[in-house]
Amino acid sequence: MDSDLLKAAGIALKDCLKLQRDESLLIVTDTKLREIGEALREAAIRLGNDPVLMQTEVRGRDGEEPPAPVSIAMAGSRVVVAPTARSLTHTAARREACAAGARVATMPGILRETMIRCLNADYYAIAERTKRATEVLTAGKVLRVTTGAGTDITLPIGGIRAIASTGLIHEPGGFGNLPSGEAYMMPVEGSSAGVFVVDGSMAGIGALDAGESITIRVEKGSAVEISGGAQAAALRAKLEPLGARAFNVAEFGIGTNDAARITGSILEDEKVMGTIHIALGNNMSMGGTVDVPVHLDGIVKSPTVELDGRLIMEEGTLLID
Repeated sequence: MDSDLLKAAGIALKDCLKLQRDESLLIVTDTKLREIGEALREAAIRLGNDPVLMQTEVRGRDGEEPPAPVSIAMAGSRVVVAPTARSLTHTAARREACAAGARVATMPGILRETMIRCLNADYYAIAERTKRATEVLTAGKVLRVTTGAGTDITLPIGGIRAIASTGLIHEPGGFGNLPSGEAYMMPVEGSSAGVFVVDGSMAGIGALDAGESITIRVEKGSAVEISGGAQAAALRAKLEPLGARAFNVAEFGIGTNDAARITGSILEDEKVMGTIHIALGNNMSMGGTVDVPVHLDGIVKSPTVELDGRLIMEEGTLLID
């Protein structure tokens, strides 16, 4: 077993999830990320736990439900860790497990190097930064995001509570990504308008090279035009079979993890400090009503973010203290 990977797996279980010896632990993995699942299993055993590992085939898309036996096992476990190629975060299985009191960490598309680098970050410092950003967002009414690449979008958020994904999942019913570090929320449904240019990476597509981007035009809270070459065509192909609700502007988030880098794995990319992300698709996990089996985040680099006219980020520099 790779010692660096095993150390990172131990941090995830011991520090981020506060796993106890006598707690029921379920590790959900798939054929692509079996190595990560096995590292978590071995780390749990070394902590004196008796883990269960379940492996599935790779799901077709982010947000697709796992097989029924996995869903049942998730709801019956105290701690669930899910290193899977496709995200289980925005699924009924995850929501039902949390409702039953499970602490759930999802690790969609995690790379070995991401796990080793980002799980050795200072999560208590990340947590403080994330909580502060969450407080600021929750108190606001209207966000405006602009970039030199052409982003200019307004997202009303009044009355919506932002969520802190700190990487410290210690309370029953808590959930988040590992590695983590983001403050995120859904915008008011049917209200966002403008254009955002994805120039970092796009979930389901990967990192965008220099000069490549996907331009998404939004009206009344829905993406009405997606342009930009092969990557844009690939994004449309993922959304169109699922109908109009897949184009819903589902999430706005700010990355707060100073150890994260853009790698093409959206799990890490959306946590990168100095970026924001806007997602299309399912917003049920944030309190919304759009239940569609897809949730795709687009990373916007070097943004300037105004909240009710006040700068909270300038060209990628976070101004929240």
